[in-house]
Amino acid sequence: MYRIGELAKACDINNDTLRFYEKNALLTPSSRSESGYRLYTEKDKNILQFILRAKGVGFTLAEVRELLSIEVNKADNACADVKTLVDIKLADVERKLAELARFQMSLKRLSDACCGGKESAEHCTILEALESNTDNVRHET
Repeated sequence: MYRIGELAKACDINNDTLRFYEKNALLTPSSRSESGYRLYTEKDKNILQFILRAKGVGFTLAEVRELLSIEVNKADNACADVKTLVDIKLADVERKLAELARFQMSLKRLSDACCGGKESAEHCTILEALESNTDNVRHET
């Protein structure tokens, strides 16, 4: 059995993170000691490691909760259910990457248009582009 600090240390997280997962119903202590300490089993440690790995690849708490419910009831779910969750997340990441690429291109255009000198910013091309109503800033693909 692990107490909260021991489990947190074993999983290289802090106690507050563990309490946060408890508060969000991702993990529940198996029992409490006579003095009220939370007690966790090896199974609880495995669940916490599952949570941390899922968070590590970008799943939200809600998505982790969904994955955990499938993990607990593997026989009642299909592999396709898990793959669907992963594919939805992958599509979201790909959309965000495309958006970041557009941001990068826009920022690069702004940076390239500016001399970056020590003169007054009264005629700064970056500020002018951000003030204008034209499409000088955004670069849609």
